[in-house]
Amino acid sequence: MRELMTGNEAIARGAYEAGLTFASAYPGTPSTEILENIAEYKEIYSEWAPNEKVALESAIGASIAGARTLCAMKHVGVNVAADPLMTFTYTGVTGGFVLISADDPGAHSSQNEQDNRFYAKFGKMPCLEPSDSQECKDFIAIAMEISETFDTPVIIRMTTRVCHSKSLVELCERKEIVKKPYEKNIAKYNPVPSFVKGARLLLDKRMEKLEKYSNETDINIVEFNGEGKVGIISSGVAYQYAKEVFENNASYIKLGCTFPVPIEKIRKFASQVSELYIVEELEPFLEEQLLAAGIKCIGKAKIPAMGELNPDIVAKGLLNKQVDVIDYDKSTLAKRPPVLCAGCPHRGFFFDLSKRKNIVISSDIGCYALSDQYPLNAKDLANCMGASFSMAHGMQKVFDRAGEKKTTVAVLGDSTFFHSGMTSLLTAVYNKSSAVFVILDNRITGMTGHQENPGTGFTLMGEPTGITDIEAVVRAFNIANVRTVNPLVVSEMKEAMDWAIAQNEVSVIITKWPCVLKKLSQKDKEDFGDYKGICAVEPDKCIGCKMCTKTGCPALVYNKETKKVVIDKNQCVACELCVQVCPVHAIGRVK
Repeated sequence: MRELMTGNEAIARGAYEAGLTFASAYPGTPSTEILENIAEYKEIYSEWAPNEKVALESAIGASIAGARTLCAMKHVGVNVAADPLMTFTYTGVTGGFVLISADDPGAHSSQNEQDNRFYAKFGKMPCLEPSDSQECKDFIAIAMEISETFDTPVIIRMTTRVCHSKSLVELCERKEIVKKPYEKNIAKYNPVPSFVKGARLLLDKRMEKLEKYSNETDINIVEFNGEGKVGIISSGVAYQYAKEVFENNASYIKLGCTFPVPIEKIRKFASQVSELYIVEELEPFLEEQLLAAGIKCIGKAKIPAMGELNPDIVAKGLLNKQVDVIDYDKSTLAKRPPVLCAGCPHRGFFFDLSKRKNIVISSDIGCYALSDQYPLNAKDLANCMGASFSMAHGMQKVFDRAGEKKTTVAVLGDSTFFHSGMTSLLTAVYNKSSAVFVILDNRITGMTGHQENPGTGFTLMGEPTGITDIEAVVRAFNIANVRTVNPLVVSEMKEAMDWAIAQNEVSVIITKWPCVLKKLSQKDKEDFGDYKGICAVEPDKCIGCKMCTKTGCPALVYNKETKKVVIDKNQCVACELCVQVCPVHAIGRVK
């Protein structure tokens, strides 16, 4: 039976068919749907972890216990998980282990577009790259075989286009795999210096065997057209682009295993063609290794190293062929920048901050990153998960020591607090910071599509669990200045910020209101009630001052002809922020 699947869905299906029994992840686009789909297969225990490092460590434990195991994360998540990963390559596995790294060429939903194939080279572990959904499914079983045969973790490098594009997948039955017995082995699993030196020698011997495998495996496919003119080496979705451009007018090596690079197979192929091109997204990972091996090739001289590829880019780079496109009047396009949703609880908080002077807003990774958009124009800076608290602490120390009258306000969400914000807050209180720290608790992991976290009361598999009380955690850090507020109540938000800024020591504000898109749990209903409704503007009272539109709510529309504001009832949920800021009381909740 065949089914149309995204790459992420196919990875989940592959995990099921290959007999996996444990999966862990932290949600992050473009990888999020992998664990969400694995959770549908009850034969596999699956869980969300607070962060990628913890997810990987849990999965490592499951592998050492003897289970076939998968861990998934986006590319920047591997940075967080690199500490255990680099040592795991030394200790090896018991049950097969695969790490999914979902890279994001073009940085569609990320703060960078790093190429994680280098982690495979850095850590001395094999890397597989599927080019369509069928290979996404098939490569899980192949990765498990490689992992258990060579005693190594295996990286499967996905990209945004492979994760989210759909193609037909041939479905098979699940292969039940008997859990391997765990046996105590101090020399293997205890990476202290006396054992690590021996493990390092074994690691190099393993790489020699893996390079031989890479030259022999049939997932590194040679497609020779017999003419011997143009040869192309590619992998992943970049192979699909090259194939679309050149069709049968070139010969190909499609690399399913991109590390170790099959140098001898490529050397033989290169001797049979007159021109050899490397078509790869982002960095010259393959190109550099081929040039180092003395194989003449052309890559980044013609294919850009920045951004996501497509067939048009490949055609222009290698054939100097400009693809015809439909021309249109671009001035007719409506400008729709990303904005916080109508009714978003973060809006009230940033509306207050946007009017304050002498503050610097250190933001984090989440929906609230959109606070830099007009008309709020609030956020000043950001870096990575959990960094907002640490950066604000460092900035505040500099301002204080220089005598500058500036206050840093650090912002992150509930899931980010559990991810890496707690340790950042701990360093601030330990080192006597005077910054203001704000935790925006919307009761869900919002931007990645509403995944559960330790503060929601449910696991990935839908099982009820305890709710971690953020305020209790903060107070356990010996922080006395803590307040929990409703961010959609303007007066309450303003009073809390005035209070926090006036402190000369660590102060924490927790804004607590559920994401407007969240399906409320019974606990949410008990805490917040049935609050959704609709607001409307009384035209006779509206003076067209546009004060309400300065909240940035997309449900508020200013009519240039009538010079009045109207509310889109299809978006409004009656958060009543606009009601509070209207100077003439022209807006109210309606039945």
